[in-house]
Amino acid sequence: SADSLIVTGTTDLIGTTNLDIVDIDGAVNMATTALVTGVLTTTAATVFNGGFASNAASTISTADNLDTLSLISTDADANAGPNLRLFRNSASPADADVVGLVEFEGKNSAGTTVRWAGIESKIVDVTDSTEDGSLELVTTLAGSGAVSRILMNATETVINESSKDLDFRVESDNLTDAFFVQGSDGFVGIGTDSPSVKLDVGGASNTDSTARFSKTSEGTLLLGGNRSTSNCP
Repeated sequence: SADSLIVTGTTDLIGTTNLDIVDIDGAVNMATTALVTGVLTTTAATVFNGGFASNAASTISTADNLDTLSLISTDADANAGPNLRLFRNSASPADADVVGLVEFEGKNSAGTTVRWAGIESKIVDVTDSTEDGSLELVTTLAGSGAVSRILMNATETVINESSKDLDFRVESDNLTDAFFVQGSDGFVGIGTDSPSVKLDVGGASNTDSTARFSKTSEGTLLLGGNRSTSNCP
């Protein structure tokens, strides 16, 4: 038929071939570069036996709660793997450059996209042999945008750098408030979540010592609690 072409053997096309629609039932083996100037749509999973490079922003979208992206290493040695690398390959790096940002975004009740939390890394000192970096964890608070929750820079680790009314609490195996910093006034509680003075130490019973100061050569001083076993004045 003039409308059909059936090839049962090998076809070698040397020049340019312009095909409007190609329906291939079998495998396709391309030994050189394939240039696709339109949209490439696959109806099944695509497997790359080699790596691939994307020169533009890329989106991976799913309509369910599957892992949208999985990085899997099958290497059996003791080295790190799988690895996620965020590399800012700048030709003119400078202090305060942001070298990596991970954002956690979603919609609010009005349908507006909100950045709920983020992890950001910056260059503090770009100078060769004295390099310093920083890492900061931020969250959105009361609709005011990014608020620093934990900041690690070249000189210190800071909790609540944005100076918000946020409590800081450390829980132990037996105490909900083993260590507590009250955000409103900076009062510190040990064993209590409502300190009323700059340092408020509470105990569960009158046998709990409030504080203990010891030195091997000079004995022990216990403040509060069971005075019968202490050297309280």
